[in-house]
Formats: sequence, structure tokens, C-alpha cells
Amino acid sequence: MDDLLNLLKQNARFTNSQLASMLGISESEVEAKIKEYEKNGTIMGYSVILNEEKIPDSTVTAFIELRVTPKKDCGFDDLAKSIMLYDEVESVTLMSGTYDLAVTVTGADFKTIALFVAKKLSTIEGVISTATHFVLKRYKEKGTIIETDYSKDERGFISP
Repeated sequence: MDDLLNLLKQNARFTNSQLASMLGISESEVEAKIKEYEKNGTIMGYSVILNEEKIPDSTVTAFIELRVTPKKDCGFDDLAKSIMLYDEVESVTLMSGTYDLAVTVTGADFKTIALFVAKKLSTIEGVISTATHFVLKRYKEKGTIIETDYSKDERGFISP
């Protein structure tokens, strides 16, 4: 991956001036490269990393493992396309190993996600089984450490 893309992955809010300075090229070269990456689909969008614990009434996230039977002539693609159309689905990834697809889902609460899995995901033709793992706490996201205060020891003291 080129240096410009690495810098943008670290912080998409770097200005063209900052990027040019870090890369030793002109601002216009940075701007042209970014436009080209956006045009050819290398850069699909920009996002923000949130500390969900600081947001009142934030959503619940779950990672769902799916074992599926691929369809004849289209493999896993049609199933993945069907799944990714649901609003609750954040990402769908083809995996190697004991399960085939990894699906990231967000919902208002645990029950909402459980119902989504039971009524929508598990009923799709070709889905053999699901395993749902709820996110309890994020420590690091896309290379960014979420919680930085590890000085607090939350373990209780037990006297002998």
C-alpha cells in the first residue's frame, strides 16, 4: 500500500498540506492522487472512530459467524449480496476456517439483534448455522486505542 493511503487510514482528516509535508510532495500532487483513488474506487469513503461508551443510548454491535451452502454458479456472492442489503448489517466478509461469512450487525439492543438473526439471517436459503458474539467493550479500533486510562485498577481488594 502506498504511503498516502497509509496516512489516510491513520487519519482521514489530515489536510492536503499536512499530507504533502509528510510525503515530501506538493499539495496539488496529493489532491490529484486522492481524486484518482476516489475515482477508481480505491477510496470508497471516509469514516470516524467513535468511543461508543461516551455516547448515550449508543447501539449494540454483534459479530455473527455464518456457515452457508454456496449456490451453484455464483458461490458465496449471492448470499453475501442478500445479507448486505439489510440496514442492520455493517459489513459482510468471506472467511476461511470453520465458518464461511462474518457479518457485523448493529442494533438498538441485544434483543433487536437476536430477533434479526432469528427472523432474517437464519431464514435465508443456504444458511446452515449462525453463531452470534456481542461486543462488550472495544479496546482498539482500526489501529486507534479507544480507552487510554489503564491506570485505574478496577479489581477489588480482598484481605487475607
